[in-house]
Amino acid sequence: MCRMSFKKETPLANAAFWAAKRGNLALLKLLLNSGRVDVDCRDSHGTTLLMVASYAGHIDCVRELVLQGADINLQRESGTTALFFAAQQGHNDVVRFLFGFGASTECRTKDGGTALLAASQYGHMPVVETLLKHGANIHDQLYDGATALFLAAQGGYLDVIRLLLSSGAKVNQPRQDGTAPLWIASQMGHSEVVRVMLLRGADRDAARNDGTTALLKAANKGYNDVIEELLKFSPTLGILKNGTSALHAAVLSGNVKTVALLLEAGADPALRNKANELPAELTKNERILNLLRQKEGPGKNELGSILDR
Repeated sequence: MCRMSFKKETPLANAAFWAAKRGNLALLKLLLNSGRVDVDCRDSHGTTLLMVASYAGHIDCVRELVLQGADINLQRESGTTALFFAAQQGHNDVVRFLFGFGASTECRTKDGGTALLAASQYGHMPVVETLLKHGANIHDQLYDGATALFLAAQGGYLDVIRLLLSSGAKVNQPRQDGTAPLWIASQMGHSEVVRVMLLRGADRDAARNDGTTALLKAANKGYNDVIEELLKFSPTLGILKNGTSALHAAVLSGNVKTVALLLEAGADPALRNKANELPAELTKNERILNLLRQKEGPGKNELGSILDR
């Protein structure tokens, strides 16, 4: 169980916190054995000695605190536990040790965070593996809806992503704002992550609540490696629900190669956005204008007249 009970800090506790942080096992033992420092003493934020030692990865101090009776599942004011801190920092030896003494994977922070979410967010694959083996829920979500897979995709942690997908993570599970893992990976420019997710069934055209897609975001950012991966799966090149297209976004960004990639894939330069603008009306870049001029397709005459003004 996760617990929030508090025990008052003693005057010598600061020295104990220093010892736990620095990994000074001899001093920590001395203070604990004196009987004048409670093993579960806390600072003003509810942090315990075990949390400090776990965050720093001092396994000997962690072992001593646990053997002296430290409550493993106490929570800080923010909801974090010793296991959360060890997982967040990638200390797999500490994580394994804490599990041996009953650490819970179900404790949540104020924003819904769990040890699995923290380990995934920071790309600690061995820790993620350990957590899953000890019953961590692959479908854990922050209160905004972000999953472990989403957080790993945001960071571009390919090994964690592969592990999560093979363990049953939902590739198309979005946050509450509609942002799917593929969208966030595209926004961050993680082309290898995008490739893996598409191969595992990610919806290439999944849109956020604002109507933007992975392709539009990548076009806006000029992430051509991402665009090339997305184009292999024939994403929508037309006007999206938000009233614009990836080509409009690419022209606005001023990235010539991005514009060329989209045109080669069949993007139509004669499409108008919700403001009734053609892509050519959004730039003065001659190289981009020349690419648009060379494009064959519907509306060519109208496009040519605009480009020749």
